[in-house]
Amino acid sequence: MSEAGKRNPACKIDLETTGMVRYNFGAAALYEEAIGRGEARLTAHGALVAETGQHTGRSPKDKFVVRDATTAPHVWWDNNKAISPAEFDTLLADFRTHAADKDLYVQDLVGGADAELKLPTRVITEFAWHSLFIRNLLIRPEAAELEHFVPEMTIIDLPSFRADPARHGTRTETVIAVDLTRKIVLIGGTSYAGEMKKSVFTMLNYLLPAKGVMPMHCSANEGPAGDAAVFFGLSGTGKTTLSADPSRTLIGDDEHGWGPHGIFNFEGGCYAKTIRLSAEAEPEIFATTRRFGTVLENVVLGADRVPDFDDGSLTENTRCAYPLDFIPNASKTGRASHPRNIIMLTADAFGVMPPIARLTPAQAMYHFLSGYTAKVAGTEKGVIEPEATFSTCFGAPFMPRHPSEYGNLLRELIAGHDADCWLVNTGWTGGAHGTGRRMPIKVTRALLAAALDGSLKSADFRTDANFGFAVPVAVAGIDSAILDPRSTWADKPAYDRQAARLVGMFATNFEKFEPHVDATIMGAAPRLQEAAE
Repeated sequence: MSEAGKRNPACKIDLETTGMVRYNFGAAALYEEAIGRGEARLTAHGALVAETGQHTGRSPKDKFVVRDATTAPHVWWDNNKAISPAEFDTLLADFRTHAADKDLYVQDLVGGADAELKLPTRVITEFAWHSLFIRNLLIRPEAAELEHFVPEMTIIDLPSFRADPARHGTRTETVIAVDLTRKIVLIGGTSYAGEMKKSVFTMLNYLLPAKGVMPMHCSANEGPAGDAAVFFGLSGTGKTTLSADPSRTLIGDDEHGWGPHGIFNFEGGCYAKTIRLSAEAEPEIFATTRRFGTVLENVVLGADRVPDFDDGSLTENTRCAYPLDFIPNASKTGRASHPRNIIMLTADAFGVMPPIARLTPAQAMYHFLSGYTAKVAGTEKGVIEPEATFSTCFGAPFMPRHPSEYGNLLRELIAGHDADCWLVNTGWTGGAHGTGRRMPIKVTRALLAAALDGSLKSADFRTDANFGFAVPVAVAGIDSAILDPRSTWADKPAYDRQAARLVGMFATNFEKFEPHVDATIMGAAPRLQEAAE
């Protein structure tokens, strides 16, 4: 074993173990460890593939936040389950005991590409492939920085640990416990690596608003003229796909902050979905799956060890994790100017929303707080028709503070930097899911390009009868019929019924926010109008 693999006295970890501590191992060494320990396998093209077992996604119902004197007044407790400081201390002590004879992997990394706002984070893992995953996803400091690295946040990830609900105050044997005051996260009973990255996001979502910085669940890119854009959206709406534009520089695909110097990536890598991934539709992302250093999660391999991205037998939530520089046009700094355009993506499976609409600042805040998209039949057990999903701020599970804090911050930033706001529907047209068709990606890309280059602002707009936002009447190169959703339906009364249903869902969902917003925001709410034949 090399000196780098021995117990390093400079490694001031929070756990004592009689095992070995592998400190800041790189990809090659972590490959050897993961394969040698039976944690992962090598694909035909050099990527590492691992399976996560029972948990193939996050476990939001098993996430807890310590409620103490500091966090009690600031955390949105309707959205965050509380655990007492005593329960957390017991859990931490039991994590220490559980790790006492384990080999461990330590990565010293950074959350946040803004030097004044970064969060130095130490991640201690039981699995070697988890260490590579988080090394890919967060920002890797230079060697000189590591010599003087002082972590502000610590994540301890022990999949073999089993929580005791009676002892620890948990729901099951799985636990994600977050102490926002001491900046410690404990993850046990799950092998799903995404819990680590979202723990850093949760911490930054708590810390940054107090500094006047807006944390965002969004992708971001920048044009040649320095015109940055951010793309809010829930899973399946096109956040990663649409921001990966060869003509623009990719800032990041998932998590960003908007501060006094512009926007900045929280991460140093990407965590892209791979189900039905193809070289034709998403060539940049597909290429990363054939590179040494990429981690594939729950991807099925054929007998020839070639990944079968059409196989969802383990989960539809198959993923690949890779460093940002695996994308050819990725930003080297992770930073960009203040965004000129704010894009809010929705996959409307009801077939009601137009392919693009311009939002006023009040409408932008309304739709940001609503966070609407829709599930479609067949994607989840029991879903037999389109089902509305509202996830406030396009990321409710990661929001420790009340949504109004984030909404007000975004509203101020939009106004202060005169950003244009757009709602883009990547869902269905010509009918609901099952009757209509998916919005053509060429149409979405063309409309998005017109919004980003500024030409769409000069189009003629109509006011949508139900949602009140401005919809372009004609755009060069686009069939005007698709811009008016009602006209694409053969059965116009059916469209009206579907629109009325969706407007009602928005209103019901927004009731919980009404005490926290002003009359301007309420005035931006959808209101059903009598549609003309």
